[in-house]
Amino acid sequence: MARTANLQLPEVNFSDHGDVRYLHLGTEWIQGSMRLDEPFDIDLDYVQRMMAWLLFVEPQSVAKRHAMQLGLGAAALTKFCHRKLRMKTTAIELNPQVVAACRLWFKLPKDDTRLSVILGDAAQVVAHDHWRGQVDALQVDLYDHEAAAPVLDSEAFYRDCRGLLTEDGCMTVNLFGRSSSYERSLARIQSAFGAEAVWAFRPTREGNTVVLALREPVHPRRGELALRADAIADRWGLPARKWLRVFKPAG
Repeated sequence: MARTANLQLPEVNFSDHGDVRYLHLGTEWIQGSMRLDEPFDIDLDYVQRMMAWLLFVEPQSVAKRHAMQLGLGAAALTKFCHRKLRMKTTAIELNPQVVAACRLWFKLPKDDTRLSVILGDAAQVVAHDHWRGQVDALQVDLYDHEAAAPVLDSEAFYRDCRGLLTEDGCMTVNLFGRSSSYERSLARIQSAFGAEAVWAFRPTREGNTVVLALREPVHPRRGELALRADAIADRWGLPARKWLRVFKPAG
């Protein structure tokens, strides 16, 4: 999950508690998790909510789309998009130890025709033209080893993220941290995407708030969202019906 400029990258380790394995970057802070008996499912509530872009697309179109993760974490999103959704999936991670750890301890598959795990700086990737207009689902979860605040959180960064998206593409962002300001981060996202294009969840018990921003504003009826939530729950086992109780436009 880390982007660190001109600093020594933190050591990567894991811990097991019952049936759950946690990824750490040299501290007690959890950078991701995996249930050992269901390694391709998504364990943490906030990471599940990073999949809320599914509410805004037709289920039958998902496998034809491209997902990108900025920050690999324990590879939960990358594995789910690749294995469960059968999507073209690209993950950008700065720390090679995180990639190695995910392959050794968190069941991340080797790259194939649909999966690419790339060592790189997320700021440089989003600013480059290579993937501009090609990403349908952009999932941003960028924290350092102290998990104090998003490492990339400027309006310019979010504008670059918007530039990666297809016309009906969507970005989801995890906002969490002891020193972070949710309202400040939300305002930057709204400035980059437009206030009418931004939705937000209530915070989880752990303090993670997932914000969703659409390339272009969409205003689905509640009944349409409910039908999509049913399809998501039935097809992929995500708690999408519960999402609708804690998810609304942020404007």
